[in-house]
Amino acid sequence: MKFTAMLDVNVVAHETDDEVTVLLELEAPPAPDTDEKRPANTLQVVLDRSGSMAGEPLRGAVDALVDIVGRLDQRDRFGVVVFDSSAQVVVPCAPLTDKAEVVEALRSIGPGGTTDLGAGYLRGLQELRRVADASASDGGTLLIISDGHVNSGITDADRFAELATKARSTGVTTSTLGYGLGYDESLLTAIARSGAGNHEFAKEPDAAGAAIAAEVDGLLNKVVQAASLTIRFSQDVQVVKLYNDLPAHQVGDGEVLVELGDFYAEETRKLLMVFRVPAMAALGLAEVASLELRYVELPALVEQSVRVPIAVNVVPGDVAAGRVADPVVHSERLYQEAQQSKKRASEAFESGDLLMGKHLLQTATGQLGIASAIAPEQGRDDILRELADVEDMRTDADVLGTNHASKLSRASYHRETTRRGRRRPKSDES
Repeated sequence: MKFTAMLDVNVVAHETDDEVTVLLELEAPPAPDTDEKRPANTLQVVLDRSGSMAGEPLRGAVDALVDIVGRLDQRDRFGVVVFDSSAQVVVPCAPLTDKAEVVEALRSIGPGGTTDLGAGYLRGLQELRRVADASASDGGTLLIISDGHVNSGITDADRFAELATKARSTGVTTSTLGYGLGYDESLLTAIARSGAGNHEFAKEPDAAGAAIAAEVDGLLNKVVQAASLTIRFSQDVQVVKLYNDLPAHQVGDGEVLVELGDFYAEETRKLLMVFRVPAMAALGLAEVASLELRYVELPALVEQSVRVPIAVNVVPGDVAAGRVADPVVHSERLYQEAQQSKKRASEAFESGDLLMGKHLLQTATGQLGIASAIAPEQGRDDILRELADVEDMRTDADVLGTNHASKLSRASYHRETTRRGRRRPKSDES
C-alpha cells in the first residue's frame, strides 16, 4: 500500500494554539500475476422479497444475481437468504460447484409479505459463520438488497449498526443496496457505515443490476483486507474532526482506531482530519501525531503495517503569519465540507423540506466552486464532476421530489466520504 500524508500548513506559531488539517492518500497494490490464484471469495446475499418487490423489481434483482453466479469461480462461496415476514435460505452458502442448480433456485424466488430485515440479516450472518467454521475462511461480504421500510422484527437503526459492527469484527463486510423509492436510506446507510461496506441507491432494475455487479467487481479484485488506521497523538493534541464517515473509536489514551475495510487492486482513497495543536514553548520541529496503517495483503494473507509521523515546525509568530495553506489540502477540506452540506440536504429532503434541501445543495455547490478555483489542475476535474452532480441533484429535486432527492444525495454522500477518491475496478471501467 502506498501511504502519504500532506498538511495544509507545516508551520505553527510559537506559544499559540493552532489547527492543522491532514490529508491522507492511500493506494492499494496492483492485482497479483494471473499465474497466482486469488483466494476463494465468499458472497452472501440477503434479498428482500416482501410484497412491494413483486414484479419487475424482484425479477431485476434475480437476473442480476444469475449474472453474478456466471461470473464467479466454482471455488467461490455464494449464498442467498430471502426475507419477508421471516427468513429463508434459498441457496446455502457453499462453493459454486453446480451453477445450474443455483440458478434454478434463484429463479424460484417469489414475492412474500411484510419486511423483517433483521430476520434476513441474522440468517445471512449465520450462513457466513457456518461457512467460516467449516472452511476456516476469514469472514466474507454480505450484501443486503431491500426496497422497503422495516415494519416487523428489529426496527432500531442503532441495533442494526451494532450487528454490523460485530460482524465486521469477525471479518464480515456488510454492504447495502436501496432499491426503488420506498426504503429507509438512514437505516441502510447506517448499516453500511458500521459494516465498513458500500451503500448504493438504484431506482430501476437496470441500475440495481449495475450496482450489484460493481459490488462483485470489488470482491473479485480485492487485494487488501481488514485495513485500519491508528491515530496516536502527542500530549494535548486532539482530533477535532474526521471528515470521512467511517467507523472510529477510542482504543486507549491518545489513540483512535479508524476502520477502512477492504481495498481492490489499485484503488485509491483520501482521508481528511483536523488536529488541534496546543501552544508549544520550544521552537523547531515537533511531532504532533503518528499514523499507523495496518492491513492484510492478499492472496498471501500477510499482515503489513506502515507508520507515518505528522510533524510541524514551531516558528515565531511573525513567520507563521505569512503561511499559505496548501491548495491540495485546502480544496479537499472544502470538498468534504460540501459533503456535510449534502448530508444535511438529504436529511431535509427526507423530512419533506424541499426548499431547505435545495438551499443546502446550493451551499455545497458554492463550497465546491471555491474548491475548484484553488485546486491544482490535476485534481480539478474530479471536483468539477462533483459540482455538476450536485447541481443536477438540486435541479432534479423539483421534478423527482424529495423522496428521490433524499436517497440520491444520501448515497452520494456515503460514497464520497467513505470511498473518497475511489476508482472503479478495471473490469468495470469503460
